Amino acid sequence: MSAFPPDPRQAQAFRFVRRGYADGVASLVYAFDDGPELVERVTFPDAPALAPPRAAAFEAALDLLHLVAGVSYYKAGVPGAIRVETSEPDAPTAAFLDALYLHGLGEFAYHNRLDLRGRIRFPSAGAAREAAPALGLPRRVLVPIGGGKDSLVSVEILKRAGEDATAVWVGHSPLIAACAGRTGMPMLNVRRELSPVLFEYNRLGAYNGHIPVTAINSAILAAAAVLYGYGEIAFSNERSASSATLEYAGQPVNHQWSKGWAFERLFRERLAARVAADLDYYSLLRPLSELGVAERFARTSRYDDVFSSCNRNFRILGPKPADRWCGQCPKCHFVFLALAPFMPKPRLLGIFGRNLLDDPALAPAFDALMEYRDHKPFECVGEGIESRAAMAALARRAEWREDALVARFAEEIEPQLDGSERALDALLAAGGEQRIPARLVRHVDPAG
Repeated sequence: MSAFPPDPRQAQAFRFVRRGYADGVASLVYAFDDGPELVERVTFPDAPALAPPRAAAFEAALDLLHLVAGVSYYKAGVPGAIRVETSEPDAPTAAFLDALYLHGLGEFAYHNRLDLRGRIRFPSAGAAREAAPALGLPRRVLVPIGGGKDSLVSVEILKRAGEDATAVWVGHSPLIAACAGRTGMPMLNVRRELSPVLFEYNRLGAYNGHIPVTAINSAILAAAAVLYGYGEIAFSNERSASSATLEYAGQPVNHQWSKGWAFERLFRERLAARVAADLDYYSLLRPLSELGVAERFARTSRYDDVFSSCNRNFRILGPKPADRWCGQCPKCHFVFLALAPFMPKPRLLGIFGRNLLDDPALAPAFDALMEYRDHKPFECVGEGIESRAAMAALARRAEWREDALVARFAEEIEPQLDGSERALDALLAAGGEQRIPARLVRHVDPAG
């Protein structure tokens, strides 16, 4: 093994070296050429021993996790060759990985001015292998908790439906732990430890940027579902997540690609084919817009003092609302705007600790959300039409219309909109493609 190369961008190949599992810890090993090994570890607490065929399915899930999680490391150099030195994927899995790395790294490519088309080619062992058998997994649901409003809406849906569900999260965020505790559900915390070599590469000037972290968490939770005996994984990605931010190098660029419908469909197919025929993966909120999710979240105040979607202050620093909401990032701005039409103003100001719509300095930020003079931010925010409709609704309400940014909207932006862009009710209706189990559809959409 050689010493550190000056930059992994000089590498000829990215290697999936090996992966192992022992005592509840999965080790995922990668390398650039013959450089130092990058070892990621995923820890499954109190992991039980498995008997066949569950053990074989778990091994298949770890194979898939190894391939998916490699995207965190591949991006440091994006070399022209990909080598899988474990078991090469079959043709459908290789095609899935090609799509995941291409589209999941779309924002990364845009910011680094790279064209990844034709560069990402996973080797294939040939035609599809024999499909995975059913394992007889129990009808128990893993519901991933992210700390924000969306997963908490899913929690309340599952509780109303009387489902046997467990709140699960990846990582060690105290904010997410607090949200999970507030749900009242059983809890499962899986730990993920990135290779320190990656951070050294970044320090030396490697490529860096956004990765499809939802895809990685999905693969981790697929392994957890088999290990602990869950037949379903219910994410909380809404239909707005499928909307691209812009186009670059002939490709749509979507910050939320691994939260979108295309990824959900492809990953669901790979789980059924490679891991277990009866392991179901879906997004419980897929028929809803971001505003539809916000309206449902506003129905309960149970989580007002623990949830946060802020990307800057994603931790608990103290008892004040400002500790959980920076008020400066696009997520803070969008969540404030999305919730404003559906809850009393004092309640919303109590959550955030300030009125973001009465700060003229934030006009450019809210303009971007509305796609007025700029594209929407590279963040997990709703579509521009949703932000415009929410602002239009506030402009008609006495308690909001004199706030600086609402008044500016009414005077400068709203006259340029047609009626359809102010139709809040239309955006609250459920619809679109989804794979929610039939027994749960009525709990998500009473008209469904």
